[in-house]
Amino acid sequence: MILAGDIGGTSTRLALFEALDGRPLAVIEKKYTSRAYAGLGEIAAAFVAEQRVKVDRACFGIAGPVQHGRVVTPNLPWVVDSNLLARELGLPAVKVINDLEANAYGIAALEAGDFVTLNAGAQGAEGNCAVISVGTGLGEAGLYWDGKTHHPFACEGGHADFAPRDELEAELLHYLLARFEHVSYERVLSGPGLRQIYDFLRDTRNGDEPAWLREAMRQGDPSAAISTAGLEGRCDLCVSALEVFVSFYGAEAGNLALKTMATGGVYAGGGIAPRIIAKLQGPRFMAAFTAKGRMRPLMEAMPVRVIMKETTALLGAARCGLEMGEP
Repeated sequence: MILAGDIGGTSTRLALFEALDGRPLAVIEKKYTSRAYAGLGEIAAAFVAEQRVKVDRACFGIAGPVQHGRVVTPNLPWVVDSNLLARELGLPAVKVINDLEANAYGIAALEAGDFVTLNAGAQGAEGNCAVISVGTGLGEAGLYWDGKTHHPFACEGGHADFAPRDELEAELLHYLLARFEHVSYERVLSGPGLRQIYDFLRDTRNGDEPAWLREAMRQGDPSAAISTAGLEGRCDLCVSALEVFVSFYGAEAGNLALKTMATGGVYAGGGIAPRIIAKLQGPRFMAAFTAKGRMRPLMEAMPVRVIMKETTALLGAARCGLEMGEP
């Protein structure tokens, strides 16, 4: 029995998988609110005890830079250590990988219906792939193509410097520099990033903030309120914020594609992409993705797909756990 986990700043998903013909098959899954717990060990131990099963292997995909099986999570007050987890779960070893690396592993377990295509790309396209995931934070990963198969690898590209492309974005950068010591791409391309864009447009463009929106933002997740209002066209300020956000999404997906030479395709995942799929299918995303000067033909030949299955990282962690072999 394989214990797999997808751990993000907002939610922690745990599941038990059985191996069927070399593929992980989910048996049971449960979702937790990450910040309601002191650490991953507490959640995992409670989950296993509740299910009353014997776990043979465990692998967790965690948002943050994993080094030697240990990660200090940037969006949670946790330190996750694979050796400590192994002791807490009574296992000889536990594998801890970056959550986007888990997403990359999960792609091979998906079916055609789990994707929405934004750009078909060149026929028979192959080579390296890239994954960009927008949610509580901005995650990025690559898949190296050796000529026969893909090998996922993690990176922390979401924390690279944000670079403005026009005067509006230069103004946004100066606006954010007054708030943050370092302005990364995650500052503008994430759930909180959408709120930053909205605040900037409201404060610098004299945007009209309706009272109903202000109340919705006060009572719930401000970014979700902005996104919903933008998708429904109920607030011009939210529509503009979402359009800028989508353009950033396409631009950074293109940046990642160039850096990884992702001729095999680019995958957009995370919690936000499926919710704003109608906007991603519009012209702004691909216009920003392909706007790379002399590299435009290269970009236009890259397939671009949105991952619609929310448990992709969980599947990927299970696949990675399966590769650990028999205990």
